[in-house]
Amino acid sequence: MLGYIFARQAGLDDPLRLRRAESTRRVLSLELNKDKDVERIHASGISTLDIEPIEGRYMLSGGSDGVIVLYDLENSSGKPCYTCKAVCSVGRSHPDVHKFSVETVQWYPHDTGMFTSSSFDKTLKIWDTNTLQPADEFNFEGTVYSHHMSPVATKHCLIAVGTKSPKVQLCDLKSGSCSHILQGHKQEVLAVSWSPRYEYILASASADSKVKLWDVRRASACLITLDQHNGEKSKASSEAANTAHNGRVNGLCFTSNGLHLLTVGTDDRMRLWNSSSGENTLVNYGKVCNESRKGLKFAVSHGCSPEFVFVPYSSTIAIYTIYSGDLIAMLRGHYNSVDCCVFQPHFQELYSSGRDSNILAWVPSVREPEPDDASEKCLNPAYEDAWSSSSDGEG
Repeated sequence: MLGYIFARQAGLDDPLRLRRAESTRRVLSLELNKDKDVERIHASGISTLDIEPIEGRYMLSGGSDGVIVLYDLENSSGKPCYTCKAVCSVGRSHPDVHKFSVETVQWYPHDTGMFTSSSFDKTLKIWDTNTLQPADEFNFEGTVYSHHMSPVATKHCLIAVGTKSPKVQLCDLKSGSCSHILQGHKQEVLAVSWSPRYEYILASASADSKVKLWDVRRASACLITLDQHNGEKSKASSEAANTAHNGRVNGLCFTSNGLHLLTVGTDDRMRLWNSSSGENTLVNYGKVCNESRKGLKFAVSHGCSPEFVFVPYSSTIAIYTIYSGDLIAMLRGHYNSVDCCVFQPHFQELYSSGRDSNILAWVPSVREPEPDDASEKCLNPAYEDAWSSSSDGEG
């Protein structure tokens, strides 16, 4: 670490290299935090988590009981052992609580004064954080599996929504109505995600085994249908053409720079795609156990070298390097299946939740201090102090 600091001082290294190196070290040392607990509010499984991107301080959780909870992750107690308290919640007694499982919660990307939630009760709700009242509500004909707002959009306020219908629906916050419908899938849409690089590019994943990339400005909005064989399907193969997986595709996530897209399917595979060309990069992650019948929410790191992906894997969280596919670690601590995880890039922390109703905090292990005498033992003789006091000679 000192080498990085000296090289940075001398102008020999990119200033970000030290930051990337330390971020990477912290991710590689993630462990269950025994001093930090998250207050248990949900009575049943937790389907979704989201940390606001402004300060990285407040976290939302949505449960299969329809309850939404807002937590403060900051340690305001000043003690090493503390519990992240719930600031407020939309409980079962709230008049506007979701009737069924909350599948997605998301903060408004530019302000903590608003957040969104969608549920199996066929609604998408826009909430005022300060009053904890819905400012708007969108109703759909079928179950809502997923929704997403663009983290970089400046020219539109569209929320992409995946429902039991094969059509991807775009809801406009400005007008309060559904402004676009994207047609192309043949079964329910289980996951949607906007590109963090281009504000008009959207990805959708469906139970029809397909993943599509859309440019919502175009009349024929579909840009690419991802093909796991890159157009070179063998004649002996019985798999359908232009499928991303050999099963339901129930999770997708762009890398932090938006250049690649990760997808997971019920064929127990994870694939990495070039988001510009749609090419399958053929990175082999091995078997990625995926037993979820609905959307699976996974996360990617930011500011590391290499970058990592955190994937719920039965009752554990698997950490892979994104571009080489190496399995780095398995985080164990949950008692039941994990449904979602979210990464906090400011402090390289990971939060996960699942059917055991617990939210677990995974934090970097504390670097062990080096012994005081280590530097003395390694000291070059040329730098040793040759001075001695008169008392030394008297002995």
